[in-house]
Amino acid sequence: MIYYYSIIIFLLGISIGSFVNVLIDRIPSGESILIDRSHCDKCLHKLSWYDLLPILSFIFLNRKCRYCRRVISWQYPLVEVINGLLYLIIYYLFSINIIPGSYPTLIYLFILSSGLLAVFMIDLKYRIIPDQVLIAMLAISVIYKMFFHDGDSMQILNAFLSAVIVSLIFMFLVIITKGKGMGMGDVKFSFLMGILLGYPDIIAAFYLSFLTGAAISIILILLNRKKMKETIPFGPFLSAATLITLLFGHNIITFYKHISGF
Repeated sequence: MIYYYSIIIFLLGISIGSFVNVLIDRIPSGESILIDRSHCDKCLHKLSWYDLLPILSFIFLNRKCRYCRRVISWQYPLVEVINGLLYLIIYYLFSINIIPGSYPTLIYLFILSSGLLAVFMIDLKYRIIPDQVLIAMLAISVIYKMFFHDGDSMQILNAFLSAVIVSLIFMFLVIITKGKGMGMGDVKFSFLMGILLGYPDIIAAFYLSFLTGAAISIILILLNRKKMKETIPFGPFLSAATLITLLFGHNIITFYKHISGF
């Protein structure tokens, strides 16, 4: 039975992944994400439903637009597959109780994983962190914590204080670096991270994001893909660290306490 559900979850994931691609393409350009029909990025021809089948259309069209025959970006199937795999991982962790909670928790994590994937790709591609996605995730998180996550007032206070403190820290970093390494989008995202994770998980997330960001920067410099004074977007590292901590935060904190002797 679990295999049957896994197939359903993966199909759901790649279908939502197709919508994540819509967010990635349309939010930075100011297009409507709900009203306008999908179109080819090159010739702007409106696409039919059979041109939009997740993964399958990319394969059957041989990676070319049906109308102008220009190449379709690998972004589209990759985002769909990644979103499908994220849903599978979350479902598996939920089914073996590594992620405790009820079905609202599962749906909540599905939504957040897709939102974080959208932020990851938009900042990577356009170097912006869209307010629309952050506000949507913030609203969903507040509703979930108030109505579906036992509504513990201390946990809600913990999340709010974590959000305020970390966003102030990020604001300080933006000021002292004059916005060269981080921007206001990162400050806003750090506030969301505080709400999503709370203390102490927020510490694990920031440790992961700064560690991976530094490691990738060093690798790019060594490979001559980046110069010392060049910056890389930090949003993807924040997004990835947030998702990892949402899923494995307790395990990360426990492991750290074990190796540090706390």
